[in-house]
Order: sequence, then structure tokens, then C-alpha cells
Amino acid sequence: MKVKALGDHEQKPVQMDGATQTRMRMLVGPEDGAKNFHMRHFEVAPGGHTPHHKHDYEHEILILKGEGVARSEQGDRPVKPGDVLFVPPNEMHQFVNNSAAPLEFICLIPAPMDCSR
Repeated sequence: MKVKALGDHEQKPVQMDGATQTRMRMLVGPEDGAKNFHMRHFEVAPGGHTPHHKHDYEHEILILKGEGVARSEQGDRPVKPGDVLFVPPNEMHQFVNNSAAPLEFICLIPAPMDCSR
């Protein structure tokens, strides 16, 4: 069993084209031997955003802190702490921080996948 504080996980800038002021921590992933799911923590600075993109796997997301906008093919929707989001495979999506505080969320993806997105 792994028990490790959120802040003890290394935080790295998201290097995908279109990402601005977004950092990620791999909380549970390949280094832990996770064979089914990877858990990541994202922090989007005020004015920042994730890339506007799609891929062939789903996301499950829990908003922890801050406020922002979840952009999808259905339009822009406000998000706040406690909101739970499901992004189906191959749906264009983006998370935008339009507030004055960091936007933080947990994101689950199937493993093994490219964990940088």
C-alpha cells in the first residue's frame, strides 16, 4: 500500500501544445505498478488552461479547489469544488481557470496511457 501526501509528489509543468500555466502531479501511476487506472492532480494557475484536445480514452474528474470553465462540444460549463465530471472518449475538452485563485482537480484515466495529458 502506498501512503504519500499530495505535496510530496513531484509537480511538473504540462508540456502539451496549448497548455498554459498548468502543472501536474502523478499521484498513482506506472511507478506504483498501477495496472488499471492512473490518478493525477492538476493545478491551473489564474488565467491558465489545459490544451483543447481529445483522445480515445475517458476522464473522471473531481474539482478540489478554485473555479473555472469546462469547455466541451456541448459548450462552456462553470465548475467549482465538489463538481464531478465525466469526459467521454474522443470528446474535445479543455479546463480554463478564469478566477483569481488556482484551479485544482483530480483526474483519473485508464492505464497504461500517455500520462502527460
